[in-house]
Amino acid sequence: MDVEQQIYSEDADEKLINDAFETLLNSYLASRHRKKVDLITKAFNFAKQAHRGVRRLSGEPYIMHPIAVAQIACAEIGLGSTSICAALLHDVVEDTDYTVEDISNIFGEKIAMIVDGLTKISGGIFGEQASAQAENFKKLLLTMSDDIRVILIKICDRLHNMRTLDSQPANKQYKIAGETLYIYAPLANRLGLNKVKSELENLSFKFEHPEEYASIEAKLQSTRASRDELFSKFTEPIEAALKQMGIQYEIKERVKTPYSIWSKMQNKHVTFEEIYDILAVRIIFTPNVREDEVNECFKIYVAISKIYKSHPDRLRDWLSQPKANGYQALHVTLMSKQGRWIEVQIRSDRMNEIAEQGFAAHWKYKDGVDSEYTEDENELNEWLGTIKEILDDPQPDAMDFLDTIKLNLFASEIFVFTPKGEIRTLPAGCTALDFAFSIHTFLGSHCIGAKVNHKLVPLSHKLNSGDQVEILTSKSQHVSPSWINFVSTAKAKAKIQAILRRDNREVQREGEEILNNFLEQNGFEPSVSLTDQLTEFHGYSKPQEFFLALGEKVAILGEKDIDRLNGKKEEEETGGWRKYVPFMGKKKQEEDSEQSKSRRELFVVPEKFNRKKPIYISEENISQYKFPGCCHPIPGDDALGYINNKKQIEIHKRACPVAAKLKTSFGNKILDIKWDMHKVLFFEATIRISGIDRVGMLNEITQVISSQMSVNIHKVTITCEDGIFDGSIELKVHDRDDVKKIINNLKHIPDLKEISEIM
Repeated sequence: MDVEQQIYSEDADEKLINDAFETLLNSYLASRHRKKVDLITKAFNFAKQAHRGVRRLSGEPYIMHPIAVAQIACAEIGLGSTSICAALLHDVVEDTDYTVEDISNIFGEKIAMIVDGLTKISGGIFGEQASAQAENFKKLLLTMSDDIRVILIKICDRLHNMRTLDSQPANKQYKIAGETLYIYAPLANRLGLNKVKSELENLSFKFEHPEEYASIEAKLQSTRASRDELFSKFTEPIEAALKQMGIQYEIKERVKTPYSIWSKMQNKHVTFEEIYDILAVRIIFTPNVREDEVNECFKIYVAISKIYKSHPDRLRDWLSQPKANGYQALHVTLMSKQGRWIEVQIRSDRMNEIAEQGFAAHWKYKDGVDSEYTEDENELNEWLGTIKEILDDPQPDAMDFLDTIKLNLFASEIFVFTPKGEIRTLPAGCTALDFAFSIHTFLGSHCIGAKVNHKLVPLSHKLNSGDQVEILTSKSQHVSPSWINFVSTAKAKAKIQAILRRDNREVQREGEEILNNFLEQNGFEPSVSLTDQLTEFHGYSKPQEFFLALGEKVAILGEKDIDRLNGKKEEEETGGWRKYVPFMGKKKQEEDSEQSKSRRELFVVPEKFNRKKPIYISEENISQYKFPGCCHPIPGDDALGYINNKKQIEIHKRACPVAAKLKTSFGNKILDIKWDMHKVLFFEATIRISGIDRVGMLNEITQVISSQMSVNIHKVTITCEDGIFDGSIELKVHDRDDVKKIINNLKHIPDLKEISEIM
């Protein structure tokens, strides 16, 4: 590049940066915050200088990223000058020579504290070191408890990273998309950031399943005209009624996102055409009197239910008892004149703002604006308090910890009453034991049963909204390991595991003493080496597990252990593996060439292995990879690879629950997988069918599969009741295309109503 080109490039960069910053300032000036333009400009100039000369993978100047994060914080979440400055400075301490003390001296302690919080957690969920993930996630949550703006800016940072994920290699895309779905989308949802949550989910879906995403987008586009017509005809009489009532309103069309459509297709085993709630209607009104907005919601409901028949079981009232993330609205489902059920969401402008931006933005940190709604602060503090309680008893395993947090993030709520009539909010599906632990650890650990609505029930009884619960205790009661199987709240799981670990430590000490005494009595000096030998011999992976088994008298030491320590192997006594393997003649052994052996042996990842390049799976090398039983990927599936502890490569579907955990905690071990198969090998697939039973139905189904498509049916299971049949067919197919063709051909059979694949 000559001097003239370089100057032109620098001028273009400068214009790009200044335009982006001007957009940020305009967004800030349009908000209700105090106008601290000088402070924001100062932070911008400081960050611009600190990141000078550095570029992102996409090729743009690095400073564009902090500006974009600040823009999201300001325009999309509604945060003020402190957050905007912290967003502009969030990578300075990590990526340059400046320290937190420098930030504190120049911009003040509050901004420095937020930047410090963001710096501490930046190496965790984003970082390469799997071992640091859980600790850094704990730091993220702990810091969030000190200042909620840390997690809000972190979510903004993640949103911009997702928007610019195209520049990353595929294996990094799966890692970042996976942890976004696992952690950041539910976090955004729990903080009430509905728009951000939806975008994070959609972007994750787009990068993990590009073909499905494109297919759903195309179908949404092709059905847009009919949706618009339905919306127009449905809302016309509603608008007339609202005008007659003198209400200032706005009616919006809400279309289900591609991710939520895909999730429903997977969970309910339905096609796109079978999803009937793609369209919903929002009525957003400005109340005449702010204190009367709840009553106005119900007045609107009464008016529109006179026009359309409402569904009696689908009235959702989140007005008097809002969701834990602050969401308030009245949902009603009405039957349109076109014969379609349509959900209508009724909310005030204030409720709508909280639904879109989250009440965290209205909380006590909103610069220059006194929070009108103190209830929001109490609810948020209560949630942060729950997180701190979980952190008091941290899980030793990273995945356990993330699972525990995720339990609470995803949960929908129920409301139960104490004997004194106090309301407690708990996740749906929780038990009487969860309720006991939610009140006090002592109450939970000594719980023997409960009275629900004055009726005696066991600890595992699942609670429903409106239940009144009284906990029964006994001093002689102790925590049982089986309790972990039926509690569902993060707090109860964490407390039970902490108590069990404490109890187990005592039993482990007893087991260690039993082992040491046994070794000494038989003339051995207790050592780590001998302990490891016997641990492996008894089939335990860790000495602690072996000690626990000895302490609980599950494992017993005897003569075989002495033989083992004296070097006499079990194979010598029993013939070992040879007795299970039939003798192979000389001719067969010669045929078993080195090439076929290498084909059967699992591939081991070498030290210098390019993890950015995709791995192509073909008929020749498929046996070199592990296919765990969690998701059964077959050619044509969106798949990824994971380098396990033995440096072998496991193949998972990208949507597999196990893969979701791996992407979150072991992102640097994720690989991109491509299929290079040629319809030679066969794989198992199962199709679920149901419909109206009649003579010859099964024959028609098997004719389509076996005769028309020449596919081998492995197993058929059919049950029939009251003229309706339901069943499954196990097939041997070459790839995912075979499955799709079979499903499409079966759809032409009369009376076969539902066909889906069991994933």
